Amino acid sequence: MINFEKIKELILTNDSFLLTTHVNPDADALGSELALVEILKKLNKTFYIVNHSKTPYNLEFLDEKNVITQYDAGVHNEIISQVDIIFFLDLNQLYRTVKMSKALENSNATKVCIDHHTDAENFTEYLFVDPNYSSTGEIIFDLVDKTKLVEFDHNIALQLYAAIMTDTGSFKFERTTPALHRKVAKLLEYDISPIKVYDQIYGQYYFSRIKLLGLALDSIELAGDGKIAHMTITRKNLKDTGAIEADVDGFVNYCLSIKGVKIGLLFFELDDGVKVSFRSKGNIEVNKLAGMFNGGGHVNASGTRLFDVSLAKLKDEILSAANDFVKNI
Repeated sequence: MINFEKIKELILTNDSFLLTTHVNPDADALGSELALVEILKKLNKTFYIVNHSKTPYNLEFLDEKNVITQYDAGVHNEIISQVDIIFFLDLNQLYRTVKMSKALENSNATKVCIDHHTDAENFTEYLFVDPNYSSTGEIIFDLVDKTKLVEFDHNIALQLYAAIMTDTGSFKFERTTPALHRKVAKLLEYDISPIKVYDQIYGQYYFSRIKLLGLALDSIELAGDGKIAHMTITRKNLKDTGAIEADVDGFVNYCLSIKGVKIGLLFFELDDGVKVSFRSKGNIEVNKLAGMFNGGGHVNASGTRLFDVSLAKLKDEILSAANDFVKNI
């Protein structure tokens, strides 16, 4: 159970806040940050949003006022050291802030984590984490709804709708409950257009992403007697298509669309390592598979990011482990 009254107290009794989230942020991460900023604005608080990564182009519409800034040590380390509160949203492991992690760790600010993923790392004074939530955006919804800290308005509703819609896979994942739909219905009352939000996020991709998707689909292979599907994207693929790292978001789900497949894997070669996305169906706890390789996340959706490793060697190791997961299915 999340103590929403304690979060309310932390907000009301402090003056300056810095908000951050994980590398390559998605709509849940950004929407949660921007919704919380709208709350802080209503309360006349001083605030900053500083992220390691640039906002993906298809999510820039959420930040029309350009509140989010990309981390620059020379500019932001002093701010990080001086604010009263640092909110970590949609992440619960410090390493996912990448180059920001040392400055954040060394800050004397009170550190507060608000998240819905499993395997939380103990790096904050306050840990408000509940994996039963569909999204961090839903947690922020309950913060407003349960504590009456501020009133909902269009700006808050837009951010939270985008956060919840995307992290539920457009309302098809396990945490999509009657209660969640009632919360979303309340957000829609604030002049939110589901058609427009969906189109902005999923219908306005650059041509380079579509070209990259073609290469990713062409790379799909089956393993584990057809119960595992995996795709691979290399740095050369990015260079050849002109795509960016954020364009890869969601590609792994195509692996699960193949009949008979229970585990989907995406191997993404980075300049300094490999990022792996893990997806599964049913009660296959793919987060445990990710955990074997220093990763984590949800039961059916997890990931890891490993540095200074060989793509070929890592693929062999993960596929071997994945085969053990599906042997008895």
